[in-house]
Amino acid sequence: MLTKQNMADEETNGDIGGDSDEIQQEKAQKKSAKYDSGAADLERVTDYAEEKEICSADFSGAMTIIGDRRNKEAAEKMAKERELLKVSIKKEDVDLIVREMEISRNKAERTLREHHGNIVEALISLTD
Repeated sequence: MLTKQNMADEETNGDIGGDSDEIQQEKAQKKSAKYDSGAADLERVTDYAEEKEICSADFSGAMTIIGDRRNKEAAEKMAKERELLKVSIKKEDVDLIVREMEISRNKAERTLREHHGNIVEALISLTD
């Protein structure tokens, strides 16, 4: 028969029948889980840092592309405006369009210039 002292000694030594293997396995699993969770945490931090680098690189590149595209569009618009200003139009044609279509003088001039001074084409485009 085991006395209380002997049972306490056996528990501390891990000699209770069959329990010692289970306890050791549980401890090993807890240790392994602890190290695995630490590795998982490190992996998450690393993934976050990599994502941040990728996003910032993509964002900078995208902003550059958008800026270049806007500059190109602005240059094209300015070139088109210069070409339109070169087209000669008659003041009487502009007055007729303003009076008949009831639009602003600027819009009438622009439409007439876009149609190279042809009042008929300008009026047709304004009615469509």
